[in-house]
Amino acid sequence: MGCLGVHFAITDEDADRLLAADNDDALMEIVEQIEEEWEITHETDKAWDAMHRALTNGTLVVDEPEPTLSKVFFGARHLGENDDYFVVLATPAEVKEIADELEGVTEAWLRTQYFELPFPEYDCEKSDEDWGYTWENFRGLPEFYRRAAKEGLYVVFTVSQ
Repeated sequence: MGCLGVHFAITDEDADRLLAADNDDALMEIVEQIEEEWEITHETDKAWDAMHRALTNGTLVVDEPEPTLSKVFFGARHLGENDDYFVVLATPAEVKEIADELEGVTEAWLRTQYFELPFPEYDCEKSDEDWGYTWENFRGLPEFYRRAAKEGLYVVFTVSQ
């Protein structure tokens, strides 16, 4: 999937603004403001796709994977109805749960998941090079969630095509 993923740790006020958006245009305007202003971020580039698959069940389906690890990208609350842009909001309680769960994700475990799980409809070919790109983009994600949890922040994941 040719989409760029970014996580933002946001305040209660920003979360309230996102939740109050009454249409996709208003939602996207708020997201753009957050993207321009916010300092606590973690970019996963296009590697979010492989990460999500490896953390869950190999698919992009969010109803079936492990509940906590699916929340890293898509298991929290979906905002808006735009098929070209996803905005997913995790509460501070979910952020803490995710941070705790990510503590146990090792490079060896994630690599095994990456290579052993089937990734149906994955746009890339699995390879050592793709794995390296995936791991490099994953490396700061647990720390990002730890910091957001420590500060009691929401996390919003955005991905666009």
